[in-house]
Amino acid sequence: MDHTPRVALTGGIASGKSTVAALLAERGALVVDADVLAREVVEPGTAGLAAVVARFGPSVLTPDGRLDRAALGRRVFADDEASRAARRDLEAVVHPAVRARAAELEAAARPDQVVVHVIPLLVETGQASAFDLVVVVDVSEEVQRSRLLHRGGLTEAEADGRIAAQVSRGERLAVADVVVDNDGDRDDLVRHVDALWARVGRR
Repeated sequence: MDHTPRVALTGGIASGKSTVAALLAERGALVVDADVLAREVVEPGTAGLAAVVARFGPSVLTPDGRLDRAALGRRVFADDEASRAARRDLEAVVHPAVRARAAELEAAARPDQVVVHVIPLLVETGQASAFDLVVVVDVSEEVQRSRLLHRGGLTEAEADGRIAAQVSRGERLAVADVVVDNDGDRDDLVRHVDALWARVGRR
């Protein structure tokens, strides 16, 4: 390609997307992280938070008026149809606001700068075709589960529910142009990222 590629970085929960994104940022990429933006667009005083409260009620707020992510998570990540419908409603509020903010940040990038969009739900939201290169950070479900439990705050059932709420590992790999294997140690991961950067960043 004759232009600086637009890169999408995705992977399952606890796969190491944030670590890969940080390594790419160190090498000069502009990282636009959908998870970070998803928090910004529901900060107190935003239209996003008002819409979430209108849908889910004040029980999803902390006493100081911020979004109680744990309480909201219990509403949208249970494995039943009501929770799946609630998750769709939440995404209908958050996703358009995130995409609008991501477009603003990308527009501010230098002309020659690689822009990496970290989008956990890339496959679920059908955005893969919008990018020149799709990078999937891949780990086994066993590693995902272990990392989620190690983080703390989730029961085994809740961890399994978070994994099940996303598309399968195979569905993610099916859209990948580059797969970054993160089942190994940090040195292995750095080598994978260096190879990726050689492909997209040293132009």
